Amino acid sequence: MEIPSRLIESAVNELAKLPGVGKRTALRFVLHMLRQEPRHTEALAESLSRLRADIKSCKQCYSLSDHDICDICNHPLRNHQLICVVEDIRDMMAVENTNQFKGVFHVLGGLISPLDGIGPDKLKISELIARIQSGKIQEIILALPATVEGDTTGFYLFRQLQKFDLTITTLSKGIAIGDQIEYADEVTLGRSLLNRIPYEGTIVKI
Repeated sequence: MEIPSRLIESAVNELAKLPGVGKRTALRFVLHMLRQEPRHTEALAESLSRLRADIKSCKQCYSLSDHDICDICNHPLRNHQLICVVEDIRDMMAVENTNQFKGVFHVLGGLISPLDGIGPDKLKISELIARIQSGKIQEIILALPATVEGDTTGFYLFRQLQKFDLTITTLSKGIAIGDQIEYADEVTLGRSLLNRIPYEGTIVKI
């Protein structure tokens, strides 16, 4: 695709690095911005710059936040004895959108995947255990994707958490095998939360 301007080409190349954005879509974005008032493009640039400079990781749940402690962890009406463990912030947002969960979260920051060089030490697992040790946690919900990596991570967490006096549950089978949490519709995900089952009962014994 021939682009008659190096400035446009540079902007297109940067936008095309975003997931799901090809060069044609990136070119449409760039040409659209050039048709807008300069203040709109400046506002976008400032917003992205502030995002990179000011975004924080919540010191309790490791979600992304404007503050050291996110609004969910800070909320006095949330059930802080109930922790929903998720892969990343997209899954956390999906669970929140069901309006069926009133506990707090713990964001692992990924899944165990030996083929990709991701072991337990690269996730926020020791931080989860520290939370359990320092508080009166009653239940841990493992809201992980129904994939090989999700199952591997869930089983590892189950083995690590068995020694604690708490209930370990997982989503009911409303989530199909291979599905990502973030793509589940809100009704299905909400019902899977409400009808969650003991994790131990999902282990396949060979």
